[in-house]
Amino acid sequence: MTIEKMTDLPIQAVLPAIRSALAGEGAGVLIAPPGAGKTTAVAPDLLGEAWCTGQIILTSPRRVAARAAAERMAEMLGEKPGETVGYMTRLDSKVSACTRILVVTEAILVNRLVDDPELPGVSALLFDEAHERALDSDLGLALALETRAVLREDLRVLVMSATIDGARFAQLLGEGAPIIESEGRSFPLTIKWLGGDSAQAIEDRMAAAVLTAWRDETGDILAFLPGVREIERVRDRLEPRLANVPIHPLHGQIEPAAQRAAIRRDAEGRRRIVLATAIAETSLTLDGVGVVVDSGLARLAEFDRAAGTTHLVTRRASQASAAQRAGRAARQGPGVAYRLWEEAGHAGRPEFAPAEIMQADLAPLLLRLAKWGTVNPAALPWLDPPPEASVAAARTALEALGALDTSGRITPLGEAIGALPMAPDQAAAVLHGAAAGCGEDAARLVMLLQERGLGGRGEDLLHRLTRWRGDRAPRSVAAARIAQGWAGQARKLAHVIGESPAADAAEALALARPDFVARRRDPSGEHWLSAGGRGYMLDAASPLARAEWIVIGDAQGQAKGARITAGAEIASERIAALFAKALQERITTRWNSEKERVEARRERRLGAIVLASVPEPSPDPAVLVDILVEKALERLGDILPAGFLARARFAGVDALSAQNLTERAGEWLSPLLAGRRDLDLPMHRFAEAALGLLDWNARQALDRAAPTHFTSPADTRHAIDYAGDDAPSVEVRVQGVFGLDTHPMIGTTPLLLKLTSPGGRPVQSTRDLPGFWRGSWRDVVKDMKGRYPKHRWPDQPWLEKPSMKTKNAFNRSDS
Repeated sequence: MTIEKMTDLPIQAVLPAIRSALAGEGAGVLIAPPGAGKTTAVAPDLLGEAWCTGQIILTSPRRVAARAAAERMAEMLGEKPGETVGYMTRLDSKVSACTRILVVTEAILVNRLVDDPELPGVSALLFDEAHERALDSDLGLALALETRAVLREDLRVLVMSATIDGARFAQLLGEGAPIIESEGRSFPLTIKWLGGDSAQAIEDRMAAAVLTAWRDETGDILAFLPGVREIERVRDRLEPRLANVPIHPLHGQIEPAAQRAAIRRDAEGRRRIVLATAIAETSLTLDGVGVVVDSGLARLAEFDRAAGTTHLVTRRASQASAAQRAGRAARQGPGVAYRLWEEAGHAGRPEFAPAEIMQADLAPLLLRLAKWGTVNPAALPWLDPPPEASVAAARTALEALGALDTSGRITPLGEAIGALPMAPDQAAAVLHGAAAGCGEDAARLVMLLQERGLGGRGEDLLHRLTRWRGDRAPRSVAAARIAQGWAGQARKLAHVIGESPAADAAEALALARPDFVARRRDPSGEHWLSAGGRGYMLDAASPLARAEWIVIGDAQGQAKGARITAGAEIASERIAALFAKALQERITTRWNSEKERVEARRERRLGAIVLASVPEPSPDPAVLVDILVEKALERLGDILPAGFLARARFAGVDALSAQNLTERAGEWLSPLLAGRRDLDLPMHRFAEAALGLLDWNARQALDRAAPTHFTSPADTRHAIDYAGDDAPSVEVRVQGVFGLDTHPMIGTTPLLLKLTSPGGRPVQSTRDLPGFWRGSWRDVVKDMKGRYPKHRWPDQPWLEKPSMKTKNAFNRSDS
């Protein structure tokens, strides 16, 4: 089959090579730049091949692109969508018994493969825009290659993209799979670098750039923004400045009719502005666009294993994405691309966006593989194998849900969950709803979690559900029809749940997401604690902030302080009945930092949430001791006398080192703290307990190596300091060492004598007492005689009798 309108497309030159590859090896890789025509020309060209007796399925990464591609091919055939060329997305489809080319989103292909791996009636699978590395694209390709190897050798597989590593894909497809490269339609493209200004909001910068492009260039403008919020804000800034100019948003949340209007030229011939997310990067040709304004930002979904939620993050768009975006301006003629960053920084951007499989929640993937019959994901052919940590987290979540058994095999509940086309926890919610007689409401709640903007905005899912019921827009009606279908499926499968304690849809969602049941922590409703143990934030102005309990449907941000973006209230009095099997009663023993003691309480809990708490009079004594020992070891330097550890270290007694005292805490601390709830003991008790680790000989050796006191010639005792920078040292009045003409030693180390006056003021510190007597003592005497005339200040103190007494008292006692 040929299409006359396609004869001028660059892809025409390589169509024979594609036909040859699929007729021979049955697989190949097509690399074709934007504008070459691969999306709309390859599939129709294959319909006339002898091996093509069935349907050709062409995958597309987005619903908008799938519908647009099918409509474009049908138009070129002079037909309507649903005849020779059809499409199937979740909210919209046009297909009939005569459809030979079916354009589908990647998730639909995956579900079809899992439901029937043989793909009866399908001759070829064409994976378009494979460079985007969406999770369903990678999974669909892995399953297709498994089907081709085991069940369907005649199934043709073609991987297509503008910017991929062809060699890696060819290797994955198997030996002999050729790489076919098409030239693109080459129109001049001018890049204008506007630079960046982090101090200015991206909406203001983009609006200014669009106005500049509107003034300085010709042709329609396509502006790339990271998300819907930014699109609306830029639109609000532009509309007052550009009256009567059609400004179209283009993203997945708008109606199909509005999406078509954004893609096509203005019916009145006016220049138009299209404000788009990354949805317009690939697969779509926007007629009339000659100018691109690129924010340089992309919004990506990242799964946070710690929080158990997928959140959206705004990152710098990759070099490949920037190239794709700029190329939109030169699809139909010379174009201009404005970039809101510096040319010098372009090389620092990542070359490609990360593959979704490396950062996504893999629970849906793992369940699909279990239904497929694969316990070990690594057994499938992947371009990038799923990370082991993510697989382990997904397996744990599915086991907790009851979808997998401990060996990783799918359970009857898992089969029922896998039969519904949604995330496992969402499917469980619909099944619980069906078992409780509220399946359609539960299905609608799940749809609200999947379709942003449906039922309006706001965190309260029940409010959005009410608004949705009154909305007759095509998108809302289509979504309601799908939710109704889910509910019908779930009713047939609900027997695997048995009786559900849920009384409404919110409770059904809570049963499917028990870790995300949360309780308000403060009067404002800003802070919440989930049963899974994580804290969440909520806008205090949200209607949900007045609730006591909610189930969190979605949250954005990191695990610590993630913000609740969707939830539903649960009545407080229903918690005990809903989670009767999950409630736990346990004794919690912990250290109270304010009271400086251990406290024990008997608690009734739902996960991390305490429902009731009373004092426990008889806690486990061993637990008390363990907590006290742990706290004592944290304060080892405080509970032992000053210098205790330093003295042991000086003496080289390893048994009294901090490390050994910690390792042997059970021998010396546990007996001391048994029966207690605090650490309120004299220091000497802790010291005696620690010294108990030494036998008698070791104690004697310690005292010899590091005596605790120095006895002066005047028979006074002074504690020796082993902890200071100048240790060992001792403070003593100078009259106490009269008569001493050899310096005191601690082993082989001279003891630092900190000599003081009768009033306790420092006189001299020395490790050479004989040298001091015969040296600077004379200067000390001159000063001290005037200050302390009643005390002795002899010229030759080493010949004097030591005594602390005044001169008169000393003379009387001496006589």
